[in-house]
Amino acid sequence: MAQSFCKFNVHIIFGTKERRNIITDDIKDDIYKYIIGISKKLDCYVIEIGGTECHIHILTAVSKNITVPKYIENIKSGSSRLIRDKHPELDFAWQIGYGAFSVSESNINIVRKYIQNQKEHHKKRSYYDEFVAFLKLNDIEFDEDYILK
Repeated sequence: MAQSFCKFNVHIIFGTKERRNIITDDIKDDIYKYIIGISKKLDCYVIEIGGTECHIHILTAVSKNITVPKYIENIKSGSSRLIRDKHPELDFAWQIGYGAFSVSESNINIVRKYIQNQKEHHKKRSYYDEFVAFLKLNDIEFDEDYILK
């Protein structure tokens, strides 16, 4: 075969350090625009992005030219640097870890709607409960002591 064809849809979830409710409307747009822009530079495509005051969800098609951990490192480090530069009084930082879950093409619209409805969804379920549910759904072993770090 003369060409390689790949598409990796990934649902990424990570929170602010100490789950601080710090992603207010005035910085949310800056974060989202940055993540969309850096994704394009990395040859990745953000399908949907959303979240709440303490965490973010990104549904993305990750390029075959970058690993998922390297992609996440780029979006987390760059977006936190941007917010710290623009709003030093916030002492903004992301949590150390993240969740990254593969998404089949047939489930893209389900995940998109899920991300679009984050504010409503979290009136009934905490970020912690949501994250643990994703880990269990994806059969990922975890130590509860490290979920909130």
